[in-house]
Amino acid sequence: MTDGSARMLALLSLLQARRAWPAAELAGRLEVSTRTIRRDVERLRELGYRVAATMGPDGGYRLAAGEELPPLRFDDEQAVALAIALSSVAGGGAAIEEAAERALATVRQVLPSRLRHRVDGVRFAHEPSAVRTDPEVILAVSEAVRERRVLRFDYRRGDGAGADGGPPRRVEPHELVARDGRWYLVAFEPEREDWRLYRLDRMAPRAPHGARFAPRGLPHGDALAFLTARFRGAVERDGAEVGTEAGPAWPCIGEAVVRAEASELAPWLEPGELIEAADGRCRLALGSWSWAGVLARLLQFERPFELLGPPELGSAAESAAALLSSAGRASPGTRTRRAGR
Repeated sequence: MTDGSARMLALLSLLQARRAWPAAELAGRLEVSTRTIRRDVERLRELGYRVAATMGPDGGYRLAAGEELPPLRFDDEQAVALAIALSSVAGGGAAIEEAAERALATVRQVLPSRLRHRVDGVRFAHEPSAVRTDPEVILAVSEAVRERRVLRFDYRRGDGAGADGGPPRRVEPHELVARDGRWYLVAFEPEREDWRLYRLDRMAPRAPHGARFAPRGLPHGDALAFLTARFRGAVERDGAEVGTEAGPAWPCIGEAVVRAEASELAPWLEPGELIEAADGRCRLALGSWSWAGVLARLLQFERPFELLGPPELGSAAESAAALLSSAGRASPGTRTRRAGR
């Protein structure tokens, strides 16, 4: 990167992204010498940016925080990323659409004309989330997760009947997950000695938070896997979304041998398991909400296959074959009636 202005903008972007950088790492990222980095840091200081030097064998630089910090500057990629993020807030489930619009308008005013035109060009359709989550609830739960403190809250059941009427829940909050416009808390409830999944739009946190707790190992390895297990057949118990220790499982899982190479099936296999492959054939285990769904997943490969079981999958195939054989084509004289005519 030879242009001085562009290099300084990139340097400032790096300093804003992380609290401290070794000088050698900055030089490597910008493809210049550490001496050039020192000169560029001095220029940033002349412009009013408070860049402090860090001591030690990997001495480097950090951007000091404070009220006197000049306005942040964005490169092209940052400006476009910010515009996309703020414009897509409505699909995230947090009730901050108005604040996001004001933030985008504020950022737009301080951008140079070239970047402003790029930001204004970011237009896309997205579906607003039907579930709205109070940002104050997100902040309160996030604080408890970060500080590893017991969280107390009232919880509203899924039937819309209001709070469950019992004493406040007391859980060890481990991680927040945002998925499909909803916010979830993965937590361990000591009183029931069980892992639970709570929706933040149904929670009313109580202050202050409780005592600190020692982190536990999450079921299935991480919070996303736990959430996936819940969505694949676990049930709601005592008003909370419940996972199981057995691991993720579909209600219906079938096995079949597909006459195809593994490389042909891999793009369409997730979620699923390739058990073995040999002689141009693959043995698969696939899951779905119904046996017809398992069969549909096999048909999507458009390759010959043999069913291995269970018997319910064979029955679903027989029923599907009967339906297809009875679904004859309309005769040439049959006229399709259009809706609205």
